[in-house]
Amino acid sequence: MSQKLQGKVAVVTGASKGIGAAIALQLAKEGAAVVVNYSSSKEGADRVVSEITGNGGKALAVQANVAKPADIQRLFAETKKAFGQVDVLVNNAGIYEFSPLEAITPEHFHKQFDLNVLGLLLTTQEAVKHFPSTGGNVVNISSVVATSPVPNAAVYSATKAAVDAVTRSLAAELGPKQIRVNAINPGLIETEGTHTAGITESDFRKQMEQQTPLGRIGLPRDVATAVVFLTTPDAGWVTGQTLHVAGGFR
Repeated sequence: MSQKLQGKVAVVTGASKGIGAAIALQLAKEGAAVVVNYSSSKEGADRVVSEITGNGGKALAVQANVAKPADIQRLFAETKKAFGQVDVLVNNAGIYEFSPLEAITPEHFHKQFDLNVLGLLLTTQEAVKHFPSTGGNVVNISSVVATSPVPNAAVYSATKAAVDAVTRSLAAELGPKQIRVNAINPGLIETEGTHTAGITESDFRKQMEQQTPLGRIGLPRDVATAVVFLTTPDAGWVTGQTLHVAGGFR
C-alpha cells in the first residue's frame, strides 16, 4: 500500500497523549517522519515514539513549551538536525480552563491566549522559515466551541474563534508560497484529559451525544484521519477551511 506522506517530515505540537498522539501515529502510518513535541509529559511522548519506531517508522520526541519563542526555535532546530527538513506543522498544543464570568482573571485569559493563539502564531511563523520552496502544510486544531460556545468557557471559546480567524488569514497570506493552512474543529473527543476531568462519564457527555446526529462522542483517531487528509496531495486545492469533525454537532 502506497504511503501518501512518504519522505515528508511533520511536527506535531502537544503530541504526548490524546488527539496529538493519535495524529502523530496516523501521520507516521502514512510514511511521515514525525517529531512528537511535548511540554511536560516525556513519558507519554516516548511511548508514542516507541510505537511509531516499533512499526518501522521514524520519530523523535522533543520537549518545547510553544508559548516560549526560544523553545519554538529549538524545536525546529532539532527537527532539522534529525530529519533535514520540515513539511508539515500540526498546531495541536492547547489548554482549556472553564470559568464563570465572575471568576475570570487576567491570568486565566493570558494563560489560554498565550498558548492557544500566540503560541500557534509563533510556531507557524518559525515553521514557515523552514518549509521548502515548494510549499508546506499547516493544520490548526480548533474546536466546535469556536462557533458553538458553551457556558463558562468564554475565554477558551474566544481562543478557538481566534484560531479559526488566524487560519483564514494565514491561508490568504501564505497561499502564494504554496503553503496551505486549514483547521480541524473537533467536537467532544474521548481522551485521557476528558477521563481525568470526569467529562467522559458525565451528564455533559450525554447531552452532547443527544445533540450529535451520529449519536456518539469522538475518538482521537476520528480527528487524526481528517488531519492526515488535509496534509496529503488529496487536499491539494484546500486551504483556509475549518473542517468540523464532530458527528454533525453544530
